[in-house]
Amino acid sequence: MKKIKHISLLIIFSLLMSCNSNATEVIDIVHSEGDMTMTIREAIKNAKEKDIKLVFEKGTYTFKTDYAIGKYMYVTNHSNGFKKIIFNFDGFNSVEIEGNGSEFIFSGQAMPFDFEECNKIRVSNIVIDWDIPFSFQGDIIEINKAEEWFDLKPYTEGFSWELKKGKITFPNINGFSYSELGSTLSHNKETKAVDYGAWDMSLHPDSVEKQPNGLLRFYAKGIKHYPRVGSVLQSKGDHDNNRYAPAFLTRNSKDIVFDKVIIHHALGMGFLFERSENIKIINSGIYIREGSDRMISATADATHFANCKGDVLIENCRIEGMYDDGTNVHGTYVAVDKIIDSKTVRVALKHKQQKGFQFAGVNDEVWFIKQPNPQRRETNSVTKVKVINDDYTDLTFTSKIPTDLKVGDILENKTWNPNFTMRGNTIRDHRARNIIIKTPKKIIIEDNDLSSMMSSIMLRGETFFWYESGNVEDVLIRNNRFIHCAYGGAEHAILKVSPRLGKTFDNSVLYDRNIIFENNTIETFDNRIIWADRVDGLIVRNNTIKQTFTEKQQYPDAFMFDLINCNNVEISNNTYEGNSKNVLKADAVSQKTLKFNSNKGLKK
Repeated sequence: MKKIKHISLLIIFSLLMSCNSNATEVIDIVHSEGDMTMTIREAIKNAKEKDIKLVFEKGTYTFKTDYAIGKYMYVTNHSNGFKKIIFNFDGFNSVEIEGNGSEFIFSGQAMPFDFEECNKIRVSNIVIDWDIPFSFQGDIIEINKAEEWFDLKPYTEGFSWELKKGKITFPNINGFSYSELGSTLSHNKETKAVDYGAWDMSLHPDSVEKQPNGLLRFYAKGIKHYPRVGSVLQSKGDHDNNRYAPAFLTRNSKDIVFDKVIIHHALGMGFLFERSENIKIINSGIYIREGSDRMISATADATHFANCKGDVLIENCRIEGMYDDGTNVHGTYVAVDKIIDSKTVRVALKHKQQKGFQFAGVNDEVWFIKQPNPQRRETNSVTKVKVINDDYTDLTFTSKIPTDLKVGDILENKTWNPNFTMRGNTIRDHRARNIIIKTPKKIIIEDNDLSSMMSSIMLRGETFFWYESGNVEDVLIRNNRFIHCAYGGAEHAILKVSPRLGKTFDNSVLYDRNIIFENNTIETFDNRIIWADRVDGLIVRNNTIKQTFTEKQQYPDAFMFDLINCNNVEISNNTYEGNSKNVLKADAVSQKTLKFNSNKGLKK
């Protein structure tokens, strides 16, 4: 009996110790005026536990970069370099932030949040903004194409810029300014959406002169597409610097929830996830503050997922005003640079904004993709990773690599791909695509309200330039409402499936597969609905398509359904209301297995 009692006491003691070791340390943040950066830095640094919860008293908090943590960072799809971090969570077991409706106002070049190697993350009830946006904008008053100039009335209140020696510099904060106006678009002043027919341009005027009436005259040769008089011209700076950091960077972490988190501005992406798993962004948003005259929220993608896995969900979110995609989900292709031995290859990261990215870890499975066939082939598991520098890495595998693998072939990480669901969101009034996805696992896009400058949904793996893998294999797009899409100047579609493969790959080989596009409502002015290239298995059914006449068609000769090198396509039971006669275009390959039937208002 004594022995049993002794064992029982040991068990109870062990349980108490276990509970104590997993206790969450609650850190109360009392509202205070002035810069809160050091307060937050010390609170995190002095935490005694690896499980912490920061609870903010409701208020408006200011964060400057003078006392921020600084470190050199590789941040995918951004510019690598020295970053100033306000909330630095590195190596905690769990982190929870309860904002209680607080606003966090940042100033200057800051990375607000960095989560590294956390096993659980919860962020809720906060609003993110900047005191001064990293942008320049003004109303277009007059254009003279013959003399190659335009007059602009610049916005001053709430913006920071300077005209000096015929050049606009901005934002001129903490010693930083962009080298040029750079990435520029025109916007509809009333709706804030990218203007109808607008094209991307990189603006670097020959000179800028202040006119007696206070307007600025821009002399710029070679502009192909002038902005419309009455529109708002918005610039976000040069390409090398206009993606400083996301508002939230999360990597090598898991079990992540962002709930009721609003981002009004960011100096890069809104939410960026690298090699993380099981992610939810719910009841949140990336959009311009109500009543603001700004035309931009985040300067890049609203949400971005690079080599993530598990289940990813974006639900009940408002996503507007950013200067790139609503979401981008992808893996990463690396190129074979050298075959070292029968089990080891040296691979290269090819895009400059991928430098330093962790392509693979030990035990990751990898696909080998051998030119000229872009399809996934053999798999192998990584046993050793040796990083050479930010460009090159040596990977050693459990088994011998394919004997026909050669320099220039590409590898794709099989392990790090997510199931992705996007449901109940509104995505509109921004540059680029609503949704761009490349994952071979289950994709569900349903019950969203979508309006796009470019293609609303794009499925595009790329074996060059961005090197974003890969082909999709299970896609369901249903019950969405597509209203006023593809209204920028370039030619796009509601759904565009368009692999971008290098010259060394066979561009006739099937790439994407198993896509269902059903029960959607489409109201738009131009023709293109489905534009598909190299798809095996595409079903387009039970959709309602209505032509609108609020805008003039930009590409009236395009076809509603355009199929190139496709197999097993079915277009059935769709309803069309409009006057387009260009319904179906299918090449000889696509015609062989095409089913086109029971459609109302649609004739081949």
